[in-house]
Amino acid sequence: MRLLLLGGSGQVGTEFQALPLPQHVEVVAPDEGALDLTDHGAIDSVIAEGSWSAVINAAAYTDVDRAESEEVKALAINGEAPARLAAATSRLGIPLVHISTDYVFDGRKGAPYVESDAPSPLNAYGRTKLAGEQGVAAGNHRHVIVRTSWVYSPYGRNFVRTILRLASERERLTIVADQRGCPTAAQDVANVCLLLALRCASSPESGPYGLYHFAGGGEATWHEFATTIVELARLPRSIEVAPIRTEDYPTPAKRPIDSRLDCGALDRDFRIKPRAWREALKDTLDRLLANKATP
Repeated sequence: MRLLLLGGSGQVGTEFQALPLPQHVEVVAPDEGALDLTDHGAIDSVIAEGSWSAVINAAAYTDVDRAESEEVKALAINGEAPARLAAATSRLGIPLVHISTDYVFDGRKGAPYVESDAPSPLNAYGRTKLAGEQGVAAGNHRHVIVRTSWVYSPYGRNFVRTILRLASERERLTIVADQRGCPTAAQDVANVCLLLALRCASSPESGPYGLYHFAGGGEATWHEFATTIVELARLPRSIEVAPIRTEDYPTPAKRPIDSRLDCGALDRDFRIKPRAWREALKDTLDRLLANKATP
């Protein structure tokens, strides 16, 4: 069984490649130099040449604020490339697992979002990711879209690593306390994507196919998330983590106030339950602080 992984250098992609695999499974992850996702011909070629059992798309433009001024670029990667990928995999009957985001919602529901809730993104990043969802759903009926949220890992740019860096430079941090969501370890997202890809590859006629939410168990504000990071990291000196309002920390992109995801459908259909986010965070911090991960 051969799986094609796109976005192998990102957080989820890096964690995916570190997962233990069944003996009969091979993962191929071309780097950006080998596959330019803005080149539709290149996408068609890599799909046609590989004899893939399933494809996992973990590639994305994820700079939420920069997307406000680079929406065309973000759309090419987040919207147009997944649509092309879906069309190319559909022609060969290949299942496609695609990662999306909680930022397709506006945060005004006041309760965790389920898969049937209508998207209404507030920013360019959310709009481009929604376009990708729509392109995947329309282009290949053998698709699984996994919406996730607040992803972090020991690798790359993410909230956990940013808080640790700032805590090493400052004695006081000010963190937004009125935005709520579900912190999610990239390792857990990778594991779910692998499980779903293997299920689809094993029974391509029946799937599982459709749209599912997967995020860390429980909920937090950014301030609660940051406070827990500082506590679990056991830093050598005391750090104050002060709460502020969204309006006190203006950003180019508007964020949803409450983007919690309800993961009940994934549990109901596949008995996949998310880890409590604090447990997953501790595991990630242990790996990061033990220098078992590369920055």
